[in-house]
Amino acid sequence: IAVLQIVKESQQQHGLRHGDFQRYRGYCSRRLRRLRKTLNFKMGNRHKFTGRKVTEEILSDNRYLLLILMDAERAWSYAMQLKQEANTEPRKRFHLLSRLRKAVKHAEELERLCESNRVDAKTKLEAQAYMAYLTGMLRFEHQEWKAAMEAFNKCKTIYEKLANAFTEEQAVLYNQRVEEISPNIRYCAYNIGDQSAMNELMQMRLRSGGTEGLLAEKLEALITQTRAKQAATMSEVEWRGRTVPVKIDKVRIFLLGLADNEAAIVQAENEETKERLFESLLSECRDAIQAVREDLKPDQKQREHSLENDSGKVSNIQYLHSYLTYIKLSTAIKRNESMAKSLQKALLQQQRSEEDGKRTPRPQDLIRLYDIILQNLVELTQLPGLEEDKNFQKEIGLKTLVYKAYRCFFIAQSYVLVKKWSEALVLYERVLKYAREVQSGAGAYTNSLKELPDVQDLITQVNAEKYSLQAAAILDANDTHETESPSQVKDGKPLSERFETFCLDPSLVSKQVSLVHFPPGFQPIPCKPLFFDLALNHVAFPPLEDKVEQKAKSGLTGYIKGIFGFKS
Repeated sequence: IAVLQIVKESQQQHGLRHGDFQRYRGYCSRRLRRLRKTLNFKMGNRHKFTGRKVTEEILSDNRYLLLILMDAERAWSYAMQLKQEANTEPRKRFHLLSRLRKAVKHAEELERLCESNRVDAKTKLEAQAYMAYLTGMLRFEHQEWKAAMEAFNKCKTIYEKLANAFTEEQAVLYNQRVEEISPNIRYCAYNIGDQSAMNELMQMRLRSGGTEGLLAEKLEALITQTRAKQAATMSEVEWRGRTVPVKIDKVRIFLLGLADNEAAIVQAENEETKERLFESLLSECRDAIQAVREDLKPDQKQREHSLENDSGKVSNIQYLHSYLTYIKLSTAIKRNESMAKSLQKALLQQQRSEEDGKRTPRPQDLIRLYDIILQNLVELTQLPGLEEDKNFQKEIGLKTLVYKAYRCFFIAQSYVLVKKWSEALVLYERVLKYAREVQSGAGAYTNSLKELPDVQDLITQVNAEKYSLQAAAILDANDTHETESPSQVKDGKPLSERFETFCLDPSLVSKQVSLVHFPPGFQPIPCKPLFFDLALNHVAFPPLEDKVEQKAKSGLTGYIKGIFGFKS
């Protein structure tokens, strides 16, 4: 049987592609039941259990070997499931080790049965490699590094020989398993005492994919553990001529790994990996700052007292907080500068097609990045304990001028795109002014400005851009004069008032078309006539005295008659 192929196909098809070990364990149990039923190899009946073992005498079908292989896989998958759960429930680690021992026991039985003459040489080698792999896993969990390394090396050697003995298509699976166990071997070598293995593990961590599987969390824990051991010997740090004691373990670990992280960023293979490492470093720095900030709160009164006694000199813990904040802001500046460089390359190339679905980079994107950098530099000048450091303030001032020059340059580029030639020319002159100020004041600060963009290159580029801008402005002015003629100059009248005159008006095809005056102007109209009734004064009305007297005579009698319905 092809042990590794069967194991890999089963794992990929039944849950391990998504890390679902419970689903794979259920599959192994169901397949075991089907095999036992097919082979009529049942363990008793429903009333009584009768244990049966696979022996060489009954080894007439390769499915008997599959029985033991599935037993081992079921125990291994249960162990890996418990490993995931042991992060929150540590007691499950004991059960994990028990299941791994059971898996190794089944693997040993498989290896013993494969020594039979009925089994071919390839299956024997694969069974030995499988047993060595599970043994290495068990020893790895027991932290028996030497035994684990020997088992993994044995497994690696067998798979490498198998890969060389077969075709490339068949060798792919063996080479994948070799790549899986190689980090474990290096990890064991480091724990035995081989310091070079740590460098190899760190290089693996720098790759875009990182490490996966069993070693992923182990490697992070190893790095932290190694720095913690070194941190025990670290008691102070020196920055800008002042030595500060470091008593917080988290800060010690961060400061010890700072140089390694910065070196890893420099050695990063691509921009994506570099961005990931920048984010990781900033996250660690924020955690360290938070730890210092928690110590600053109960020390508030003591800091105020020290400020009074030391004539403005900040306390050690406050100075350490300033140092960590300086690291955070400097790292943020480097990250934004790295992003700005990649955007500048994209601007120069301008080869991205619209099919990519990505927006084409613009100078405005760079302006935003340089705005953030300048804001970070302002925060650096306000750090407690550095207000009186003239050299530091001067250095930050020069860096500010450099980034202001680049910011002005890209603002001018954005004005060039909209053909605002005069504004762009003024901004180019401002760039040259900033650049000359940097060159004149950078005598004693050359070393600190090495990491910054070269100002001389910017001056050369600005001079070239000025000439091209002046040429573009002259050409644009000539085009304007050529197109302007008496027939093209309009007097501001709407279209409804100049039907008799032909005029080339480009506004007629724009969104702001002047067709009529709206709202229309006021016009005089006649007033509505007023009517006065003068005839009423000359009208004589008829007399009504007889009717009024007759009504008065009716009196009470008429009233009573009216009630009872009698009419007069």
